Amino acid sequence: MSFVIFGALIFFLPPSQVWLIFGLNIVFSFIQNLTTPLQWTMFSDVVDYEEHRSGRRLDGLVFSTALFAIKFGLALGGAVVGWVLGMVNYAPGQAAQAPHVLSTINALFTLIPCALFLCMVALLSIYKLNSRLVDSIARELASKREDAGRPVHERVADLLARMTPEEKFAQMHAYWLILDENGNHRERSDLSDEFAGVSEQAALSERLKLGVGQITRPLGTHIVDAKTGVRAANRLQRMMMEETRLGIPALFHEECLVGLLCKDATLFPSSLNYGSTWDPELVQRAAEQIGKEARSVGCQQGLAPVLDVSRDVRWGRTEETFGEDPWLVGVMATAWVKGLQGDKRDLLATLKHYVGHSFSEGARNHAPVHLGFSELNDTFLLPFEMAVKLANAGSVMPAYHDIDNQPGHSDSFLLTTVLREQWGFDGIIVADYGGVSLLHQHHGISHDAAESAALAFNAGLDVELPKDDCARHLAEAVERGLISMAKVDEIVARTLTEKFRLGLFENPYADENGIDLQNEMTRQVAREVATKSVTLLENNGILPLNGKPRVAVVGPTADDPLALLSGYSFPVHLIISDMVEETSQVTTPRAALEQYLGASNVRYAKGCHIIEKRMAGAPVFPGDSGGKPMQQSPVSQSTALIPEAVSAAQESDVVVACVGDLAGLFQSGTVGEGSDTDSLNLPGVQQQLLEALVATGKPVIVVMTGGRPYNLQGLEEKIAALMMAWAPGQEGGWAIADVLTGRAEPQGRLVVSVPKSAGAMPFYYNHKLKSGGTPFAFHFGARYPFGFGLGWTQFSWGTARVAESSVPVDGEVTLSVDITNTGERSGSEVVQVYVRDKVATQVRPLQELKAFQRVTLSPGETATLTFTLPVEMFNFTRRDGKRIVEPGEFELQIGASSADIRQAVTVNVTGETRVLPAEWRMLSTCKVKRA
Repeated sequence: MSFVIFGALIFFLPPSQVWLIFGLNIVFSFIQNLTTPLQWTMFSDVVDYEEHRSGRRLDGLVFSTALFAIKFGLALGGAVVGWVLGMVNYAPGQAAQAPHVLSTINALFTLIPCALFLCMVALLSIYKLNSRLVDSIARELASKREDAGRPVHERVADLLARMTPEEKFAQMHAYWLILDENGNHRERSDLSDEFAGVSEQAALSERLKLGVGQITRPLGTHIVDAKTGVRAANRLQRMMMEETRLGIPALFHEECLVGLLCKDATLFPSSLNYGSTWDPELVQRAAEQIGKEARSVGCQQGLAPVLDVSRDVRWGRTEETFGEDPWLVGVMATAWVKGLQGDKRDLLATLKHYVGHSFSEGARNHAPVHLGFSELNDTFLLPFEMAVKLANAGSVMPAYHDIDNQPGHSDSFLLTTVLREQWGFDGIIVADYGGVSLLHQHHGISHDAAESAALAFNAGLDVELPKDDCARHLAEAVERGLISMAKVDEIVARTLTEKFRLGLFENPYADENGIDLQNEMTRQVAREVATKSVTLLENNGILPLNGKPRVAVVGPTADDPLALLSGYSFPVHLIISDMVEETSQVTTPRAALEQYLGASNVRYAKGCHIIEKRMAGAPVFPGDSGGKPMQQSPVSQSTALIPEAVSAAQESDVVVACVGDLAGLFQSGTVGEGSDTDSLNLPGVQQQLLEALVATGKPVIVVMTGGRPYNLQGLEEKIAALMMAWAPGQEGGWAIADVLTGRAEPQGRLVVSVPKSAGAMPFYYNHKLKSGGTPFAFHFGARYPFGFGLGWTQFSWGTARVAESSVPVDGEVTLSVDITNTGERSGSEVVQVYVRDKVATQVRPLQELKAFQRVTLSPGETATLTFTLPVEMFNFTRRDGKRIVEPGEFELQIGASSADIRQAVTVNVTGETRVLPAEWRMLSTCKVKRA
């Protein structure tokens, strides 16, 4: 406006006054431009402190300075024009004025450089003053987000208010990238793209400018040494912090079920091994070590543990479970989560697969689940409830399947009503990989990716993994009215809350020099889990081996490092991508026995193959063949190597036959995710190998490894010993050799039943009376029951006694028993307490585990074990969805396994039916008093 006025005046003012007006106008513009960036800072999202701090010039600052330069130029030009016009108007045609005009023009050429110099000084002054002013204001405005001492909800609200819709959408998904330490990041592509039905997207660099919620497995996606991987992740994180408008850090997640899934990390035993220890304290220590390795490489979320309750061991993912008892799974999961997350919850554990994933049709991966809510809650939801309420789990992952026609990724009742509203879960819900896409690709409950995204996020999902297959359509979903921005804000607020809680804004980078993998303590804990989980099922007295006998170590798993690993260990996981990782950190049974017995006393023969060549499995993902031919089983049927194994046996004193599984995802192995089976016979020709070895007359000790138990088709009665080691990890060879040679006691107890026949499937110990059919089926039952395991010694049991035979419905039951080691060696017993509700308003299982305690005793030593069981643990779910405890008689069974019940006592629960509060007592306790 000042320039409009000035332009009008210059045509009417005398020349002497033009320069006065010019000077006043310049001063006015100088002051005006000082306030320009202040206005931008207060009223626009464009000015951002992080951009200024990182060296990027503020848009408002540049704008105001440039505007002043333009104004100065216009004012100077106007002054010259005005002066000339004034001279013409006031002295037209007067020659006497010519010398004066010439001298004035000469002076003008002298003044213009001075004016330009003054302009440059003014520009610099404005820039500096504006810079300080904007810096001060921006710091104050950013303090709510920068100050870690302020309440998280205030910091979240402040940041959320400044985000554009596109920046919010970016926080609702991950990117799956191959990271590069030089910043040349690229997107990973594989069969999952076809699985999710994705197409080519915009340039990655442009999309990253909006930020991102998570980065999928930065170290676990490809073979990269940890230091290079951390450096590459830091490079990407620096881009998030310094080259995006708001500087919101990304959250990095990795798989860590059996140790951190990356090169050179410690390869821990499987979840079945964890469960078989019956030692929650040891499981917590193992998870602590896994957490240390994960934190050291910058991981903030681990996609574990698995809380699926085993129902049918034909299911390939049985290896990932803690077992078939829901309460035991909950106890182990609670310990695992506490160990991984620590007291600060600065590394999020992810409970999966929510929920009922293990009870699918025919034990097939992704297949539908048929359950009512009562059984769903009592069996499958219970472990999740325990881990949420007792361990404060930070994340949950829904499952792929549908329950009663409702897919898990769009189930608002389970994801929001139960998980958040009833249980008080306050973490983030992340999709299983491709799970959102399945809503339209496989389940057929939506038309397209935008609708699938809306369904999942409206139901309770927070972050789509592993990438933005559906989340990239959120803008379209909002435009179509499928999801509201209010819902988006609610979701993004939860993600930002976790990032603030984790301290990512203050500490976004990992220390490249602080990486801690494979340290001595971590390896010792991994070995302890492997050793304490070894479960002895048969022993005719041959074990432990005495001295240094000549041993034939035979079988396809005797010297194969991959045979000791489960599907979510790094070397095995790479098979589906046709990549190979070295396994020198793995000690095989052959190597350990040669070390203990001497190489000259060990003769090795492979005997047969399970799979001759390891390669990627199924060419398509489940549910869609895509017109491609279905893959034939890769399991070998060749018997060519059996004669060599027989020869080795005949020349030895004893045979250690190593048989079992090879873990591999999607049919790249015989067990694991997508590697289900229809039989409980050993894969391939391993049964024929065992029969040939037994026929030699030499004592045969069978060591079975893998992710599920197998039948030996009657050979159980002919072999000298049978040992189950599951997937014991990199220290597994030492654990097996320690037990075989008596250096360690077999302390494991079964957490899954070993059924008589695949025809009994699904089978689990805590079944109902009518599960066996009418009449009772011959094939139903277990050869080796839940809770069973042999040791080196024997125990006698005293009389079980209860403190009171009648307790109120809100009281406690106290049960005591004396245990004495009557053998000649020290050893341990796992004392187990089961409960049976004799009469209830709904059908109840024949028995349910409610307490256990391991006790180690010297020969002749006695201990009194006193268990306290809250009556609240005797609950079940009523038809209205509420947990209740009914009065009546309950039988307490105490024994060495679910089938070896030494004594039973009855207690009477009195009072009225009680609906349990949200915070009901979930754990029993035990005190051990030694005589």
